[in-house]
Amino acid sequence: MNRVIAIDGPSGSGKSTVARALAARLGLGYLDTGAMYRAATWAALNGGVDLQDVERVAELVAATPIDVSLEGVVVGGADATAIIRGPEVSRSVSIVAAQPAVRADLRGRQRAWVDQRGGGVVEGRDIGSVVFPGATLKVYLTASPEARARRRAAERGDHDESEIAATAAELERRDHLDSTRSDSPLLEADGAVLVDTTGMSVDEVVAQIVEMLG
Repeated sequence: MNRVIAIDGPSGSGKSTVARALAARLGLGYLDTGAMYRAATWAALNGGVDLQDVERVAELVAATPIDVSLEGVVVGGADATAIIRGPEVSRSVSIVAAQPAVRADLRGRQRAWVDQRGGGVVEGRDIGSVVFPGATLKVYLTASPEARARRRAAERGDHDESEIAATAAELERRDHLDSTRSDSPLLEADGAVLVDTTGMSVDEVVAQIVEMLG
């Protein structure tokens, strides 16, 4: 049986950092499914596809190889590690991620990734609720809106208060889109353990999750 640790939560809650550190601590593979949706979004943008044309977007994504690893993100053979974190993709990813055909395609790839490795630490927004509802452990990370906005700003090296406020507004917009989409919305999965990371270090969060695993 695959050993899957599902880490879900909104942007800025610490999912990626915690999941990477947890995977290293447990000796498991790590998969960032958010990067997969960003990669699919960049593929559509780079291909000049109207993001509202769901059939064309689905066709393009299905035909595009996406490789997400600790080394980076490769989309259709091109290194897209940096560009998928840029503002254009950030503004558009919720549109693509809401499309059922794209979600079904990437869900299949995520499950195949786990099957190939016999498990792993997988993070995203619907891992415990949809992709791996039978996960060994389901964790839902959250944090205060201010903490999340400051983390995002710090990642960019931006400490301007007006930019932090703008980041908070963008996170609120993204949360609304992700939590109200009809297919696999962002939510706390049944059986998930809620962990508020506000004021906690990465090591503290990882230690708490490891303790849950016994």
